Amino acid sequence: MTQPAPPTQTTRLEDRINYAEVLPQSTKILILIGTLLGLFLAALDQTIVSTSLPRIIADLNGLNLYSWVTTAYLLASTAMVPIYGKLSDIYGRKPVLLFGIVVFLIGSALCGMAGEPWFGNLFGGGMMQLIVFRGLQGFGAAALTSVAFSIIADIFAPAERAKYQGLFGAVFGISSVIGPLLGGFLTDNISWRWVFYVNLPVGLIAIAFITSKMPILASGLKPKIDYVGALLVLTFSVPLLLALTFGAEANYGWTNSTVLALFAASVVSLILFLFVESRHESPILPLSLFKNPTFAWGVTARFFLGAAFLGAILFLSLYLVNVQGVSATKAGTATIPLTMGLIFGSIVSGQIAARLGIYKPLILVGLALMVGGFYLLSTLTADTPYWTVIVFMVVLGLGIGPALPLYNLAIQSSVQRWEIGVATSSGQFFQQMGSTIGTAVFGAVLTSTLATQLPAQLRVAATNQKPAIAAQLETAAASASKASASQGGGSAPTLDSINAKINDGFAKTFGSVQTAVQSGNLSAITQNQLLPEGLRTGLAQIPPAALQTEQGKAQALARIKAQLDTIQASTLADAKTTYNLSSRAFKVGFANTVSRIYLIAIFVALLAFLTTLPMPNLRLPRKGEGPGGEQRGGLASMEG
Repeated sequence: MTQPAPPTQTTRLEDRINYAEVLPQSTKILILIGTLLGLFLAALDQTIVSTSLPRIIADLNGLNLYSWVTTAYLLASTAMVPIYGKLSDIYGRKPVLLFGIVVFLIGSALCGMAGEPWFGNLFGGGMMQLIVFRGLQGFGAAALTSVAFSIIADIFAPAERAKYQGLFGAVFGISSVIGPLLGGFLTDNISWRWVFYVNLPVGLIAIAFITSKMPILASGLKPKIDYVGALLVLTFSVPLLLALTFGAEANYGWTNSTVLALFAASVVSLILFLFVESRHESPILPLSLFKNPTFAWGVTARFFLGAAFLGAILFLSLYLVNVQGVSATKAGTATIPLTMGLIFGSIVSGQIAARLGIYKPLILVGLALMVGGFYLLSTLTADTPYWTVIVFMVVLGLGIGPALPLYNLAIQSSVQRWEIGVATSSGQFFQQMGSTIGTAVFGAVLTSTLATQLPAQLRVAATNQKPAIAAQLETAAASASKASASQGGGSAPTLDSINAKINDGFAKTFGSVQTAVQSGNLSAITQNQLLPEGLRTGLAQIPPAALQTEQGKAQALARIKAQLDTIQASTLADAKTTYNLSSRAFKVGFANTVSRIYLIAIFVALLAFLTTLPMPNLRLPRKGEGPGGEQRGGLASMEG
């Protein structure tokens, strides 16, 4: 087969250097450290903000806009990934990475200053300022996540890459542990603004490493820039992400005209994008890449992996909070066992791939473990011991770990040098799209399943209960069937708050009875239908003559107080029983719902497994070797 020619270009000798061959190992390590620090910034920012949101919302008075703090970041970071990947192929990794870090740090500093007096009413207030600045952060972060993985392909031979790709997967795992802890610590002890300011010193250190040692890492291509393609990427991805976000909200829904219009705009942009890309000499996403079976199957598998991976993290946290009783603050750290399994699997699989020179069997083993982990999680119930959940999380983490870095390795090893940036960023783009779509789909399953599970479990709980308790549970079931599960109904009342309300009600009742007794006229209060029937009957039987003396009034009040105390004790006991039964019903219903989500996740993980099977199992060339194994179009070295 003939080797495909690169696009029209002006080639400079220095741009054709094989950095994997000529850079000393010490320089490579310094470049690696700077790149990892930059990637760590982007990964950390996805987790550190979550624990600070309640305080931010309180300070900036933005409860109605809280979800957009995350959505704005997601929109910008996802949409820009393929564009940065292509630009890094044209202009080099170093300038694009530095640009991304600088924009990210500017966005971080501005986020930390959102709502400060000197911004006045810019963008309509502090919360809108934060949302806009988070979008700017995401605009910069896209360069970090798309270009970082390409740099490894530039400075290490394919077999060596495997050892270091695992570190990149570990960065995301470590950030998911450190982020919530650091975010909570800074918010509680300093200020939520330092959740953003903490990025500045880390970013400056990363810039120092990158500027001092990293070469430009350019491909040598100087083609025309695909401006129309870049615009169409934005008009495709942004409306799609917005439609998925709005569609999952109760205020909109999937059939809302705005949501349907956004989907339509996205489809039209996709059609135009495919048309433009098929005709441009240097497209943002060369459609010829999809003729490469490793790339085509690899990005498809990453789409399904993204959907399953984010769903695993998100809904496992919800299970731990709502069923296991883990606090919301600790929910982020409760998934540490999964993260540890992911880090271990990522690093070890990379080392094994480097030694064996192959990657496909390791990916398949990881995906098989992932399917097994989802199967174990699909057996979760309201009574599953916490230590059992930990074992399930470790199995899932060990399965996800190898896939994250090795898909990158497979895609990079199958394309030409001038395609590495766009191929790597395309894989990242597909994975992030999968995560967004998977979250929307799983969220819809959560909403619809809870809407049937909760009423059903409440009615089961009402079986064979005394009439008063059964009536309350039936009322709760009717309310649950009408409520939107996606809204959550706010914070559920605690048993202490219920008891306090009951005690307060009885205290007010006794106060009104005491006033009536002191007046010597009980006719009005005995007609009060809000009083317990037994109490009204007892009050009606008190002869008016008994209330003519202070002693008679005291004796009547004593009898009434004893009767009220008995009724109050019975009411409190019934309330406790009702609370325990409804809490149990909620836990069972929620556990059943999460179990069903993981059954669907098994199917998604199987799709990732099946789309990996057709991938060629390329042999990874070592340093000094030419490409080996099955290759697209004879991937001969460009250096000769």
